[in-house]
Amino acid sequence: MRGAPIRVVVAKPGLDGHDRGAKVVAQALKDAGMEVIYTGRHQTVDQIVATVVQEDAEAVGLSILSGAHLDYCTRLRRRLDEEGARDMVLLVGGTIPAQDAPALETMGYRVFPTGSRLDDIVDYVRVEVERRRGG
Repeated sequence: MRGAPIRVVVAKPGLDGHDRGAKVVAQALKDAGMEVIYTGRHQTVDQIVATVVQEDAEAVGLSILSGAHLDYCTRLRRRLDEEGARDMVLLVGGTIPAQDAPALETMGYRVFPTGSRLDDIVDYVRVEVERRRGG
């Protein structure tokens, strides 16, 4: 898998229709040479998991502005585990209160609140995927 482009799914779960941030992050990842699959808005957790599995993704990022981040992240983690995708690089961004970050990090997510630097997101995905690839 070494040398292959990193495959990332970027998703907007639930009814939150504001996707500008997700599109900006997706473009930054593409500009960094990654293959990005943007699912679009209004995705269910099962739809996101199906895309991750079908696309053989190595990372999945959720963009959540609705306040439902703990619910969506918990359900996504559980469904990925059920599908055998336990070593997935997970990230979540959007309106994430600082007090919720520890719970998300315990689930394996890296939290990028609104206003995070794109370079930090790109670097995190690159480093974590390469580490998990064994490089």
